[in-house]
Amino acid sequence: MARYVSIILILGSFFFTSCEELFNSDEEGLTTEEVVEGLKKALEIGTDTATSTLGLMNGYYGNSLYKIPLPPEADIIVDNLGLISVGADLVEDVVKGINRAAEDAASEAAPIFKDAITDMTLSDAWDILNGTNPASTGKSAEGFDSTAATGYFKVTTYDALTNLYSPKINNALQKDLLDINYSPYDAWEDLTGAYNTVASSLAGQLLGLTPVTTDIGVYCTEKALDGLFNKVGEEEKKIRKDPFKWAVDIIKKVFGSVFKE
Repeated sequence: MARYVSIILILGSFFFTSCEELFNSDEEGLTTEEVVEGLKKALEIGTDTATSTLGLMNGYYGNSLYKIPLPPEADIIVDNLGLISVGADLVEDVVKGINRAAEDAASEAAPIFKDAITDMTLSDAWDILNGTNPASTGKSAEGFDSTAATGYFKVTTYDALTNLYSPKINNALQKDLLDINYSPYDAWEDLTGAYNTVASSLAGQLLGLTPVTTDIGVYCTEKALDGLFNKVGEEEKKIRKDPFKWAVDIIKKVFGSVFKE
């Protein structure tokens, strides 16, 4: 009897071990832990590229895809420049200034992003690897999201990253810039101050003008982070397109498992 019990225990142990391996790995032996490691490594590669590229002079300002425009609320200022005592040069100084601030902050963003990646929990790693962002409310037309890891990273860490990134943006906005000789914040205050004086006057009210009170720090932080995430997404697409060109074994193994030529 004891002999039969031993056999049953051995078979049972084998069965449960096999089940555990089945639920934690695919048919090629890729484990959930490896998938998580691969996804995080891809995000690290993406953030390194994003911060080093956008953190250069003209990383934002000189790139039409990432250049940060004036806040939409400021369109009314541009449309009514003839009514205020400033010219188009000041408008461009503000645009240049907020982009310079984004570039300055991006150059110091890598540690913030890496810490967020390290701390991120990827409970849906397999879905993300296979092109589904479980944190997204929408679905791509193709049914496969080639930026699923980036999208998940953005949704799950955006608020925390904003809190960490905002001080860097605000410090950068306060710095005097050599190419405009004053700070982006001062340029914004000069522009909105001149316009708001007119907008608040009787003439301005008759014309239907409304004051602009946008917090340039909040706006610049949001747009700078969006630019960084977009760049990370570009890198994720490159990794998914050809994982074997990267000299990183975990990238080849994880993304190579779902690679389709």
